Amino acid sequence: GIDVDKIVAQCQADGRPGYEECAYLLLFGELPNTAELAQWNQVLDAARRLPDGFKEMAIIRAPGKDIMNSLARAVLTAHIYDDRPDDLSLANVLRQCINLIARFPVMAAYAYQVKAHYYLGKSLFLRHPEAGQSTAETFLTMIREDAQYTRLEADLLDLCLILHADHGGGNNSAFTTHVVASAFTDTYGVLAAATLS
Repeated sequence: GIDVDKIVAQCQADGRPGYEECAYLLLFGELPNTAELAQWNQVLDAARRLPDGFKEMAIIRAPGKDIMNSLARAVLTAHIYDDRPDDLSLANVLRQCINLIARFPVMAAYAYQVKAHYYLGKSLFLRHPEAGQSTAETFLTMIREDAQYTRLEADLLDLCLILHADHGGGNNSAFTTHVVASAFTDTYGVLAAATLS
């Protein structure tokens, strides 16, 4: 119900990333105020780092040529690391979704690095996410050999993330999410299926 052009224009006017705000909107049904956005960014920051042994088990030991396939496999592996993976209560599903929103760029960056190393003959760079970075900045830092990016690159990637978040319910992944979730499948199964559609 909120025009994506307005969100983008406001974020650009404020000189701040907007993807996190869009993720908040999709989860909670309203845009965050300044304090809520700051708290939300702290929550995502705290959840970005993967559990010990996760990247080795889910990504490095089974390198894939297809990043989306590797990402879906990593999402399914997250089920193993969750103390309550099959709890479908709203509070627990929300916790799982927040963790996945925070960790998707990290899992994708690791999958990219592993693919580049094993299939393209490049050096392997595995960094931990840095506190205080946006989703776009986190991803760019983690895929670059020197961990550097330009402001334009971060802004452009953030814009792409906003537009992808805005794609609505008519695409394959959103449809798949509805179908698989309607069968009372756990969060990880739902989002892995959506990742592959």
